[in-house]
Amino acid sequence: MASVAVVILNYNGEKLLPEFLPSVVQYSPQAKIYVADNSSTDDSITVLERNFPSVNIIPMPYNYGFCKGYNEALRCVDADIFVLVNSDIQVTKNWLEPVLKLFDSDPLIAAVQPKIKSYREKSKFEYAGAGGGMIDTLGYPFCRGRIFEHIEIDHGQYDDEREIFWASGACLAIRSTIFFEMDGFDEDFFAHMEEIDLCWRIHRTNHKVYYCGLSTVYHLGAATLSYQNPRKTFLNFRNNLTMLLKNFSTVELFLKMPLRILLDWIAAIVFLIKLQPQNAIAVLRAQMAIVVNLNASLKKRRALQKKYPEYNTQQVYGGMILYDYYLKRRNSFIGFW
Repeated sequence: MASVAVVILNYNGEKLLPEFLPSVVQYSPQAKIYVADNSSTDDSITVLERNFPSVNIIPMPYNYGFCKGYNEALRCVDADIFVLVNSDIQVTKNWLEPVLKLFDSDPLIAAVQPKIKSYREKSKFEYAGAGGGMIDTLGYPFCRGRIFEHIEIDHGQYDDEREIFWASGACLAIRSTIFFEMDGFDEDFFAHMEEIDLCWRIHRTNHKVYYCGLSTVYHLGAATLSYQNPRKTFLNFRNNLTMLLKNFSTVELFLKMPLRILLDWIAAIVFLIKLQPQNAIAVLRAQMAIVVNLNASLKKRRALQKKYPEYNTQQVYGGMILYDYYLKRRNSFIGFW
């Protein structure tokens, strides 16, 4: 049996921990449970020590953010399978069994994501992950069960097990050997899209990323930053372009990157039309950050593509999700791929 560690990264979660951690403790008997505390300034540690004596606490001296926080924490954990769980995730009975069976079924499966549904509206999928993460030819991420702002009701349409392009960092199971072989999360991302970047690197090997619809968790979502927060907008736009700079082939870079930059400018205009000027500014700041950090990104690109020259495009949607969604009015993964 593979050893399993459920690792929760916490920052100022004294209100979230009593609400969500009990389900993890109750329904994860196969795993050791860790909470890595990102130097919280509230009473998180006291809450953990007082109410959850079976949970292992990993205190960290600084708030490293999501990426470095997990990279640092996982160096302190000894397990075959890491299960990274957001502090606002409620798990369900037997949620780990089908995930672990998938790992046992194929040694080439590197990472697995369960079905992620909304904690507030339990009949619906949740924005961050839903029925498995996909990506289109221009590098826009979307999910089975969630395309842009349209979120589907769960009718069992994604109760399957299949390969996907990326597994959500909200609840991500990954082999520890693969995590370290891929050098973990890119710490320059700080937070957001780091799991897509990691999975893209996995697709440069002969390993696979899988979705497990037989396992269900519920995600509160936006517990740290709301989906319309300009900080989140900045990180998403900056990290998406950074990810493309690192991972696109040379041909893709020259053919697709100018169009992506133009489309981001259009997104900034749309934010202005919606009377969200701070989000429009965040998009422009993201593009400026790309220019400022261009040399560092290109250095990472050269190192990555030298080590892993090509990536498996089998799980890349060959169409353009923007065109499908806004012009062809397709808002479900079912029926068009």
